[in-house]
Order: sequence, then structure tokens, then C-alpha cells
Amino acid sequence: MNSKNSFKNSLMGMQGNLLSFALKLTLNKDEAHDLVQDTTLKALTNEEKFVDNTNFKGWMLTIMRNIFINNYRKTARENTLVDTSDDLFRLNLPQDSGLDTPDGAFAVNEITSIISQLPDDFRKPFSMHIAGYKYEEISEMLSMPLGTVKSRIFFTRKRLREILKDYR
Repeated sequence: MNSKNSFKNSLMGMQGNLLSFALKLTLNKDEAHDLVQDTTLKALTNEEKFVDNTNFKGWMLTIMRNIFINNYRKTARENTLVDTSDDLFRLNLPQDSGLDTPDGAFAVNEITSIISQLPDDFRKPFSMHIAGYKYEEISEMLSMPLGTVKSRIFFTRKRLREILKDYR
């Protein structure tokens, strides 16, 4: 019984850390709170799988990260279109992409133009990431360290945000 109380006390003590991590993952307060609830529930239902004298915080953050990734993949699958047209650029865009409006089509063309002007070292990993490749796959295919792939995608996103800030 003492071990069960210890588990719940540890779980309750982690709520602040979980919320902080969830905010970093989701960038949205409501989604972060939902993620904390899902993580807490999953931990409680899988309490018997936790091995004493192991890193409880690491176990909890791994559960949260896995839930976040699974939710992200589920959302991505739900928002993926099967496009039978010859225009492959529309593939994997949400239905309300704005491509049907002149402004939307212009914006897509401008974004595509900006991406094509990036140096190969940044354009290739970013384009592959947008196409749905995982960081590890990009790293292997381009024979590039994983950290380099992640930083180049991060800096490309940051640069695009700066260039396209007026579109918001």
C-alpha cells in the first residue's frame, strides 16, 4: 500500500513538470492541459509497469512524448487528402488550404519560390521534412548527423517565419 501512495505522490509532484513539457510540445495552453490529463491517466492505468528505483520523471516524460507523437500522427492522417489530380503539390494539404483563392495560390507560389532559393544544405532537409520524412530518415538519406538535420529544419522554419510574417 505504501508503494501505491508513493507512486501517486510522485505523480502529483510531477504535474508542474508535465505541464511545462506539454506547453513546449503543443505551444497551446488548452492542448497542454489535455496532454497532462492523458499522461496522468495513462500512468495511473499502467502503474504496475513502472519499475521501482528507476527514473520516474523520465518514465512520465516518455509517456507524454509518446502520447503527443501518436496524437500528432493521428491528426496528420485525418487531415491528409488523397488527391487524384496531376498536381502533386496539393497532396497532404488540409482541405481549407486556400489554394482555391487567387491570394492563396499566389501565397503558395511565393512560399515555394522562397524555399527553392534556400541553399541546398537547408532546402533539402526542410523539403524532406515537409514531405513527411522523419528526422532519422533524413539524416540517413543525406548522410548528415541527426542534430544537424534538426537544426537546419529549425533555422529554415525560423527564416520562413521572418520572411512571411506579413501573411499572418
